Amino acid sequence: MNGHIFHAIGIERLRVINDGEGITTLVAGYGCPLRCQYCLNPQCFEMSKPVRSYSLEEMIQEVSIDDLYFQATGGGVVFGGGEPLLQADFIHAFRKQAPKVWKIYLESSLAVKEAELLKVIRDIDFFLIDIKDMNETIYETYTGKKPDLMQRNLKLLAERGLQSKVTIRLPLIDGFNTEEDRAESEKALKKMGFASFDRFSYVVKKALEKRQKLVLD
Repeated sequence: MNGHIFHAIGIERLRVINDGEGITTLVAGYGCPLRCQYCLNPQCFEMSKPVRSYSLEEMIQEVSIDDLYFQATGGGVVFGGGEPLLQADFIHAFRKQAPKVWKIYLESSLAVKEAELLKVIRDIDFFLIDIKDMNETIYETYTGKKPDLMQRNLKLLAERGLQSKVTIRLPLIDGFNTEEDRAESEKALKKMGFASFDRFSYVVKKALEKRQKLVLD
């Protein structure tokens, strides 16, 4: 199986509603190119925290415990993170090896080079994209990075006609964007053909407490 390895910060089973149809298992990958102010998973780039490395065989065996749930409900495996596209080669190999009946979901910020998205673009049944905000200044202030990669990858998905396989998460981030900013983001995305949006507000206190606990630990 070509020695593919996935570095994970955790696996969460029996998820319902969170990531699309059916019961899913979230595989959270280590590593992230962004440094969001209210990051909910700062352990994804903290070297001091434990990271479990799975071979392809081990990962399939690990998630196969819920095979009957996947098949009965139309669910499957969600690759999240961190940024799972940093491990795109593994995801591509996983799709080839895993049962075809399992759906493969991707939770991503798309903040990677287009080549990484292209490796898996045909493997993903549904994309859950967290763009933060389409306003370049807001995006950079919040994430610490420019939005160029995210914007190019959104364009790539649109050019491939994959809008119906994408839900875009539009957060309201206290202190960074407003309802008006979010409306402008949605307007720009609709022009690209995207129509499914998940609007929510960040629970800032919870995020900050989680980050503080990580530092103290």
